[in-house]
This record gives sequence, C-alpha cells and structure tokens, in this order.
Amino acid sequence: MSDIIKINKGFDIKISGKAIEKVSSPLVSSYALKPTDYIGIKPKLLVKEGDRVKAGSPVFYSKLNEKILFTSSVSGTIESIKRGDKRAIEEIIILADSTQEYEDFGTDSLASMQRENVVEKLLKSGLWTLIRQRPYSTIPNPEVQPKCIIVKGFDSSPLGADYNFLLKGKGADLQLGVDVLRKLTSGKIHVNVSATQTTCDELLKLENVQINRFEGPHPSGNVSVQIANIDPINKGDIIWYIDAQDLAIIGKLFASGKLEMQKTIALVGPEVKNPQYFNVRFGACVSSIIENNVNTDKNLRYISGNILTGMSISANGYLGTYDNLISVIEEGDYYEFLGWITPGIKKFSLSRTFLSGFCNLLPSKLRKPSQIDTNLHGGKRALVLTGEFEKVLPLDIYPMQLIKACIIEDIDLMEQLGIYEVDAEDFALCEVIDVSKTDIQQIIRNGLELIRKEMGE
Repeated sequence: MSDIIKINKGFDIKISGKAIEKVSSPLVSSYALKPTDYIGIKPKLLVKEGDRVKAGSPVFYSKLNEKILFTSSVSGTIESIKRGDKRAIEEIIILADSTQEYEDFGTDSLASMQRENVVEKLLKSGLWTLIRQRPYSTIPNPEVQPKCIIVKGFDSSPLGADYNFLLKGKGADLQLGVDVLRKLTSGKIHVNVSATQTTCDELLKLENVQINRFEGPHPSGNVSVQIANIDPINKGDIIWYIDAQDLAIIGKLFASGKLEMQKTIALVGPEVKNPQYFNVRFGACVSSIIENNVNTDKNLRYISGNILTGMSISANGYLGTYDNLISVIEEGDYYEFLGWITPGIKKFSLSRTFLSGFCNLLPSKLRKPSQIDTNLHGGKRALVLTGEFEKVLPLDIYPMQLIKACIIEDIDLMEQLGIYEVDAEDFALCEVIDVSKTDIQQIIRNGLELIRKEMGE
C-alpha cells in the first residue's frame, strides 16, 4: 500500500442532511435513458414508442462509433421519447415490467478471453459506457489502450455517499471487475480510497491493483486531483476511470451473463426528512424515492448528483447515469434588502465577507452546517482577479488565466495553461466563492468541447 497522499488546498462545505446507514428498495415503475448524460454522444435510436425491451437490449447507439451501444437497465415498454431543441433526444422513457427479463451475454471464462472478446462483451451489454476517459470525460475509443485506469473509491463532495456502505458484500464482483480491467490495459489499475473516511474494506482487499490513499478536503475525491498526484496527464495521454460501484456491475456481468444495472444511491440534503440509501436501477424516476420524505411546504430544487456539480431535475425527473446522490435543497428565489451589509451569521462565506466565514478557521468536525440554498446573493459582475481560486484548487495551474483563455477560445493558450489536466467539476468550489457570479464550470466545459472537436475526438 502506498503512502498517504495529502491534499492541502480545498474546502469541505458542511451541510445538514447526510444519509444514515439505512437502505430501502423503492418500487419504481418508470426509468429513462438520457443521451444528455454522455458527453460528445450523438444518439441514433434503435427503438420506437411501444417497442418491448429486455434488461440489456440496445436502445440507441453513438453515430460517431456504431459499436458503442446504450442499453436498457430494465425490461419493459418504451413509453415515450422526449425531444428538446432541434428535435434532440433528451429522454427515452421505459415503463418497467413487474417481472424482469434479461438478455443473455454468456458466462465464458474470463481467463480464456482476449482483449477483443472482453471489449466486445462490454460494448454489446452497454457497460462500456460506464468507463470514461481523461481528457474530456467522454466514453473512450475501444481501440485505444490507456496508460492506466483509475477506480474511484470515495466521494469528498458535500454529503457524499459512504463507499464502505455502497460496496458492502460486493468484494467478489469488484475483484472480477478488476480482472476485466486488466485485460484492457498493460498499465496500472489504481484504486483510490480515502485515508480519513471510513476504510473501504472491500477495496483494500483487491489484488493486482495499486491502492492509493488520499487525505484532505474536497476536491480530493475528484479524478483530476488524483491523476495529478499519481500519474500526471500530458497532451496525447489517455487515462480511463470508473466508479467503484460501476466496476462491481461489470464484474457481475462476467459472473452471471446478465445485465444487473442496480446500485445504491443516497438521498441527502437539508430538506430531506430521513436521509438514507436506496437500491435502484440506473435511470430510476426519483419521485418514488423522494415520496413523503421531503419538506414539500418549501420550493425545492432536486439535483441528480451533489450540490456543486449535479444536474437540476424535476420532482418527476430521472437519476443520472454516473450519479450516486440525489440532493434536495431549498430554492433561493428571494431577495434580501441591503443583504450585503448584514452580519451574515448564517450565510456561507469562505473569504470571511460575513461573520460566518470566521467559523471556517475551526476544524471541520467543529463547524456547524451552513444554511445552503440556490440564491447567488448578488448579480453577475465583471470577472476580477482575487487570488481566492488558488486556495481551493489543488492543481498546479493558473485557474483565472485558464478561465479567460477558455472565454476567448485561444486553444494554444488553453493547452499551455493545463486544459488537459482538468474537468469542469474541478472548478465547482471556485464557482461557489466567485464574487463575479460567473458560470465557471460551463466555461471550462465549453473550452474542453472546443478542443475535443478541433482534435476530431
């Protein structure tokens, strides 16, 4: 086991509503596949409304690579296909059967399979889409080998799920998943765990992997921060990464030959009455999960993912493919008269603009949860250099200069400033403390998309 990697920059935002170790299995009847969950994907439908599908049946494929299939997590009927601007496909809604039927992908011995056989099985089952690559956070090209693969084994974001609880009893599936990854690269398999959170026993028992222990505040759980500390990425490098829960799903596929796209997620947030865990299939409708468990007397925002980087959905929306959280907070749809001159005892502040900011000098365990909602507490202003971003971004880059390079779309400058090392989520804390109220994550995402398209990837 490697030494502890200490992350000194960053900040843990304390919020009430962390999930307790209780798990339920809600009755969910509606599921969705959302092409918008996948960066760089142009979907081509393989089904129409009224068609029947099994768990593992292909629903659409990528126009850029027809081998990359996206499959249904449940058996049932295609209820509707929702489109957005320019008739872009946003959601394929599936009404689930009471008894599930599965496609059979075979149970061939992994030891006798070559790389191309493993890749083919992952592609046909749709589980190839659970693997992503850096740079760009896109689904990788099956014909390319990465220099290493990262297994994300903890979450440092606000109210992040406890991976020790998520992975309990999945040791055999995780090990088989690791053996599958070994077929895909000649490089190392890095399993990254937290040195301070509850020890993830199932991950520490894995064989033929490099265990890396990280200690420090958020964003220590971000893949970019981990890569920068164990195997920095340069122009031309490709690194793959996968969430530990998704790795177990891959292992189960090779063990049983069936697509069991089921995982444990957490319902969290200050507006949740009983924050806890739920066993659900991918793309589940969240209405069955939040039912009778949120403060409906308030105007609420439902987020698939964490409050910093998640996607806003409706109360009848659907869980994102890569999300292990549903966060619920109050909408900040109100105005404060002369709010800028109030003491702000209950407001969140990292720069100590308000009195509450001085509480951040205390250790994390002693700080009281902040009152968090979606209010920006001010309007958009000019982008100004404050020197605050460097305090919460533990990467060896100049964040403000990179943001400006993305705004002016200067590709050469973006490359020089380290665009390949980052993803939009790495700038979430910068966005929180930004006095200019700038949508920084979207700026970085636009910059990455510009380069990806220029490179033809």
